[in-house]
Amino acid sequence: MPSTYTPLGVELMVTGENAGTWGTKTNTNLNIIEQISGGYVLKTVNGTGATTLAVSDGSTGAELATRVIILTGTITGNITVTIPLDVENWYFIKNGTTGGYTVEFTYVSGSGSSFTWSTTQKDWRVLYATANDGTNPDIAEIGLTTAPAGSDTQLQYNNSGAFGGAAGLTTDGTNLNILAQGDLRLQDTSGNQYVAHQAASTTTTYTVTWPGAVATSNDQILTSTTGGVLSWVDNSGGTAWQAVETGTTMTAVAGNGYFIDTTSNVCNVTLPAGVLGDEVSLVDYAGTFDSNTLTVTPGSGERIQGGSADAVLTNSTERSAFTLAYSGATQGWLLKSN
Repeated sequence: MPSTYTPLGVELMVTGENAGTWGTKTNTNLNIIEQISGGYVLKTVNGTGATTLAVSDGSTGAELATRVIILTGTITGNITVTIPLDVENWYFIKNGTTGGYTVEFTYVSGSGSSFTWSTTQKDWRVLYATANDGTNPDIAEIGLTTAPAGSDTQLQYNNSGAFGGAAGLTTDGTNLNILAQGDLRLQDTSGNQYVAHQAASTTTTYTVTWPGAVATSNDQILTSTTGGVLSWVDNSGGTAWQAVETGTTMTAVAGNGYFIDTTSNVCNVTLPAGVLGDEVSLVDYAGTFDSNTLTVTPGSGERIQGGSADAVLTNSTERSAFTLAYSGATQGWLLKSN
């Protein structure tokens, strides 16, 4: 009976055969086993079609009898790299090709699963040729991270700087795409609640660019350019009401509202340096402006109601309230409401 061979080329000799060559063949088998356990090979692939990784029965140097395989060459189309149906082994394989096309590692025939590097994935993978079926065997990737039990949405980041995900996620090596209007969810520590971000239904593609740092002061808000670039600005909308003011003098701040209590004394309010559109609101807190008056004075060199820099506005009406708006250097602060 003649010798037979394993799928990776190791010769299986029978009793009484190979007289005088047994030692040589045994040494060859040992070299093949050493190659399987520790060798590597550079394989130049067909740039436009299929490349078969060969087995050499009874001799060393077989490409498939090597754990580590580096695929090289320039590819000009999507290609496949195939292995025979009976091969069962695991491999470290790097897609070292150049060219923006996919590379598929698969059995030579059948409908079993395969592994495909995307157009931008030029990296190492650990792949297992299962030989789990005579006609439709599977190629399986050996993951280097452990996924949560029952999860099909794990997101991983590999050593080449590319995102990889599961159902509903795609990546081009730089950008992570969440498909079918899915959510980007930020989970809380309990795992039960989350904050989700979701794109609106739109026919326009656009990018929103976040600020490069946090806000520089409290109560700032985000504004956007027409190009979608966000930045922090002071919140100028509405009136920021302050605690009750009981002093005899105070200097107002643009955008603020003040409750003025003149129960015990008069009060003189000095307006800030005006910027077009600035507002200051003043309210008689205790209904005492008729007994202890409120006086409003413009800042140095500015005007109220078009008057000179020395003009003074005095209000002595009980429970009065008014807002002054800055109109510019000519007329200065004008009554918006009273």
